[in-house]
Amino acid sequence: MQFLLTFLCLTATLFATAQRCGNTINNQIPFLQPSLVTGSSYTTTTGSGARDTLPNEVIVVPVVIHVLFHTNVQNISDAQVLSQLVVLNNDYRRLNGDTVNTPAAFKNVAADARIVFCLAKVDPSGRNTSGIIRKYTSAELFLSDDEMKFSATAGDDAWDSKKYLNIWVCNLFGRTLGYGLMPGAPADKDGVVVQYNVFGTTGVVSTPFNKGRTTTHEVGHWLGLRHLWGDAVCGDDGIADTPPQQTNSTNCPVFPHMSNCSINAYGDMFMNFMDFTDDGCMNMFTQGQKTEMRGQFANGNFRNSFLNPSACDGSLAQGAPLPEDSIANNSSVFVYPNPFNDQITITGKFPSDVIGKTARIYSITGQLFLTQKLQSEKTTLTINNMPHGIYILKLEDNGKPLVFKLLK
Repeated sequence: MQFLLTFLCLTATLFATAQRCGNTINNQIPFLQPSLVTGSSYTTTTGSGARDTLPNEVIVVPVVIHVLFHTNVQNISDAQVLSQLVVLNNDYRRLNGDTVNTPAAFKNVAADARIVFCLAKVDPSGRNTSGIIRKYTSAELFLSDDEMKFSATAGDDAWDSKKYLNIWVCNLFGRTLGYGLMPGAPADKDGVVVQYNVFGTTGVVSTPFNKGRTTTHEVGHWLGLRHLWGDAVCGDDGIADTPPQQTNSTNCPVFPHMSNCSINAYGDMFMNFMDFTDDGCMNMFTQGQKTEMRGQFANGNFRNSFLNPSACDGSLAQGAPLPEDSIANNSSVFVYPNPFNDQITITGKFPSDVIGKTARIYSITGQLFLTQKLQSEKTTLTINNMPHGIYILKLEDNGKPLVFKLLK
């Protein structure tokens, strides 16, 4: 049945040379409406540490990349992998340079989803990892039937899909560029699959799919988004601020692009990441799509287990360092509360442990938010201008700095 769905999807596509996405309504779970309350009709089991999303929180998603190669060209470089992470982070934070191409008619609904992605630094066993798994496969190509997700079928087994976004990069059959499973998929299949030569922006990528937008699109499915046309003629994606359109767009249309079900003079939102246009034409998610994606992380919903991730840094690994420095394990210096709201307090067992040191707080991307010299045994820092997320506190003097991980 899965093969038949894939075959029908391949042969029905309007693409001349490639099919953007192998997803269809038929092989997905029922569409989830945004739910920000515990007790949604679609829930997951939550433990005692579960929490809800916070307003304006930047949600951090650890990623593991499974590179499956049969030939050397399919064994893509680290640089190509990293270029895709840059695209994901820019697209989901609306920091992509081509936002200038969003038509004025749609700019008022264009959204920063406040979701970021990092290569995992800790594997499921607590060991250091690069977040990139490379594995030779005897399979010359894979169908869209999930065999690349299992070692038993020449693929690679998923890491814990409640803690990691699994992305398999491989050689896909026919014209399919990728597919991503919706929230609620079986745990051992949950994740995204992308053709190796459309992953990232450098290396062996091929035009016109050379800007990493296939992965942006498929991760959108992993976060609960449908195609704009609902995979039906003038269908519904369940998002109010994406206008109806007759079917998928192709190539790079000229704005405005009208179809038989257009409801205003603006026509299709073909520049949306959930359409099928060329990479260079895609540049936006909407506020409604943002609400749907972030709703997946709410307490009780499918992606809630990703809140408060530890796999993005080395703090829980066996001897794993953060870049340049190590997480502090010093019983004479205390930083609290953690998680914090607008203030943290730094104190030492002895005055010499903290007095004279300089406190600096950075985001996980390296942005410096605060610098303050500590002049007493106990100092409270007020830092109410920082968005929610993970931060690094460094206490520096002339020696090796102490480094703490903080959560706001």
